[in-house]
Amino acid sequence: MDQTYQNARPVLPDPSTAPQLFEGVLTRRVIAFFIDLVVMGTLILAFAFVGLIAGFLTFGLAWLALVFVVPATLVLYYGATLGSPKRATIGMQMMDIVLTPTRGQPLDGWMAIIHAAVFWLTTWISWPLSLLFALFTPRRQMIHDLVTGTLMVRRSPMVRHWRAHAAQSSSAY
Repeated sequence: MDQTYQNARPVLPDPSTAPQLFEGVLTRRVIAFFIDLVVMGTLILAFAFVGLIAGFLTFGLAWLALVFVVPATLVLYYGATLGSPKRATIGMQMMDIVLTPTRGQPLDGWMAIIHAAVFWLTTWISWPLSLLFALFTPRRQMIHDLVTGTLMVRRSPMVRHWRAHAAQSSSAY
């Protein structure tokens, strides 16, 4: 393999050498998902209420936009949270997990939205299969993680892992 490409690509953590990054990740993901559902549900209700009031003020015209409340809320929520420098939704932050790209590209707002769209698609088709799939991957990646090239790890041990890796890389040169 080309040495330049190998140095440019981030070294992915391995469960055998850094098990603390993957401890309880699946359980934390499920709990974070339910926290995010509550947050998104609250946002949807708030936006729908504003749309309802606006509909009265515009003689019903604004009610036509209510069909876009749920998709717009999901896109905005995931784009603003996963696409931020924290790379985590509110639920993920509470559960100390973070989304990490595996293909060397940055995790921007568009990548976060694509990740969320593939997540909702695979969850809609078969959420048990997606969860079951994660039990058989070494890094506990779900189907949508593999498709989008992302990895979910614990945040606090990850920070220590990358600092140690950076120190090893700088001492090697």
